Amino acid sequence: MLAATSPHLSVLDQLGDHLQVLWGALVAFAIVVLLTPAVGGMARRLGVVDVPGGRRINQLPVPRLGGIGLFLGMLVPALAFLHVGHQTRGLLLGAAIAVTVGIIDDFRGLPWYGKLSGQVVAAAVATGAGIWVNRFTFPFVGVHTLPSSVGIPLTIIWIVAIMNMFNFLDGLDGLAAGVAAIAGLTFCVIALSLGKFDPAVLSAIVFGACVGFLRHNFYPARIIMGDSGALLLGYVLATIAVQGLLKTAATVALFFPLLVLAVPIVDTTFVVVRRLKHGERVFEADQAHLHHRFLRRGFSQRRAALTIWAWCITLAAAAFATRFVPFRAHGVWHPWWTLLAAAIGFAAVLFSVYVVYVLEIVKLGNRIQKRRRPDDPLRKTA
Repeated sequence: MLAATSPHLSVLDQLGDHLQVLWGALVAFAIVVLLTPAVGGMARRLGVVDVPGGRRINQLPVPRLGGIGLFLGMLVPALAFLHVGHQTRGLLLGAAIAVTVGIIDDFRGLPWYGKLSGQVVAAAVATGAGIWVNRFTFPFVGVHTLPSSVGIPLTIIWIVAIMNMFNFLDGLDGLAAGVAAIAGLTFCVIALSLGKFDPAVLSAIVFGACVGFLRHNFYPARIIMGDSGALLLGYVLATIAVQGLLKTAATVALFFPLLVLAVPIVDTTFVVVRRLKHGERVFEADQAHLHHRFLRRGFSQRRAALTIWAWCITLAAAAFATRFVPFRAHGVWHPWWTLLAAAIGFAAVLFSVYVVYVLEIVKLGNRIQKRRRPDDPLRKTA
């Protein structure tokens, strides 16, 4: 087994010894590609469609319930290629609860407290199966053990938060599925390097399912994932982060999920802070998300989604650099490797600064913002 403290051992060797990682991704991809059109047809017959108008940006009615295809695409390879132990059963049961809550919301709509309660139940099922953070490895401090009275509530908060972040992110054709695919692939590679093979398989399944879904969901979308898909992806990625990345002795493991999931975290944080600042309800839908701001700056849906994907890729590259670039080995700093890691990190920071400037998130010193008239709608929503 690959040791958690040996990041430079070949991930390809580990992949060769665990081909179920590849098979899981391929089976998930095939199932989602084949089943999603049938799910879309069913949603149309049931009248579960997104009708243009209000905050919606689609020009034609688009069926929801894409999460059903995603769930089936994940469930089948998970049962086939994962060790179906207590944790796996709890994770899959929680995923089924998350999808069910999303389906109900897609059909008839749920009040925010009803949806939140369902999310908490799904997260509680996962923690009840043993998927919770019982220790952290902090830089300069070392391993810190958490009692269940602290670790379980923190894990539930983490899972529910990521579920809502992906739900908020799902406002543009292909956006949430693309971000989840990037996160799944990144988690898979890192989990393999840490010797966490079940999380690696599940991450690969998420990657395959999301790529398959993009066949039908990228602009112009023929189906959207709806709350059922967004809650499912957020739930699974959050539990993978706990099961495969956080519970390890690697010092930098604490930062992997934060880097890889930085885009939905930043998007949700920005929106929540803005709503609190203006005295708006936190769970009230609006058009203040990052992807809406891209559209208001003249980006097409396709270009906005690709730009956010590129942002995610730079952050994933920074996570890979942290894990795999041997800039410091056995207490000795290696200048050229350090320069490479710093360059990758700088590229991620530079792209983040570009997004902040283009979207005018920080208005201080932004010449474009200063030139806007007081009654300009872009100035009001910036």
